[in-house]
Amino acid sequence: MPYVNATDDVKLYYEEVGEGTPIVFVHEFGGDLRSWEPQMRYFSRRYRCVAFAARGYAPSDVPEDIDHYSQAIAARDIRDVLDGLKIDRAHIVGLSMGGFATLHFGLDNPERARSLVVAGAGYGAEKEFEDYFRSVSLEVANQFEAQGSQRFAQTYALAASRIAFQVKDPRGWNEFATMLGEHSARGSAMTMRGVQARRPSIYDLDTRLKAMTVPTLVVVGDEDDHCLQPGIYLKRTVPASGLVVMPKTGHTLNLEEPALFNQHVGEFLAMVEQGRWLPRDPRAVPAQIMKTT
Repeated sequence: MPYVNATDDVKLYYEEVGEGTPIVFVHEFGGDLRSWEPQMRYFSRRYRCVAFAARGYAPSDVPEDIDHYSQAIAARDIRDVLDGLKIDRAHIVGLSMGGFATLHFGLDNPERARSLVVAGAGYGAEKEFEDYFRSVSLEVANQFEAQGSQRFAQTYALAASRIAFQVKDPRGWNEFATMLGEHSARGSAMTMRGVQARRPSIYDLDTRLKAMTVPTLVVVGDEDDHCLQPGIYLKRTVPASGLVVMPKTGHTLNLEEPALFNQHVGEFLAMVEQGRWLPRDPRAVPAQIMKTT
């Protein structure tokens, strides 16, 4: 099985397919590298596609020490995957937890990122819900350990932001829930405690985000309530960013609406490759409503 070694010697399992400019896919907390299958099949027609299992997600290592889990480490793991595969620069596509890691990778390693797709990134970012998010993250960790993944997955997969997926595509949602139930309960708990519950709000990154020039596409579903405002904030803050809001769509964007997601990401990547994904023109002043002189 193919692995790369992270900086702290944690083994990260990966899969790759296709040839051309590299894309690295970074999965969400509730998913794993299998969650990117619709994208791996589509984009590998013209790109070299890599998906890896985050630490804590078998067949990657599942460290027992919480010090091996953090937002900074999650971003560093992306860099380590690039290094291990001898990839100089890549497009990075992340969802939710993976979207946060993608954003931090762009902040920490802008020279290694051709572009960033930050999808469904917002949970815990809203300042008014910060304390609640941290406490509920710890409770989720406890329930994974107390009930086991297979049982608790049936509860976790019915979170408000997943309902649109279940209503729209029951078979797809059931597959998602089944895969979630196969995760390491210990790995899920440690990821919740070490990464989710301790990561900084994106609003606390304001100065760094304003200075980041990496081309960025922000994607949110309009029924993913706690990602909408953070998504708008990222659009207004990151200079070379664009925002896609997908209608009647929840958190599991790439699986819930794979064709639409692929279309938007494909157009974005093409514009980046052609040098046409530009920062906002300074003449387009956000405060201006109409021009009179």
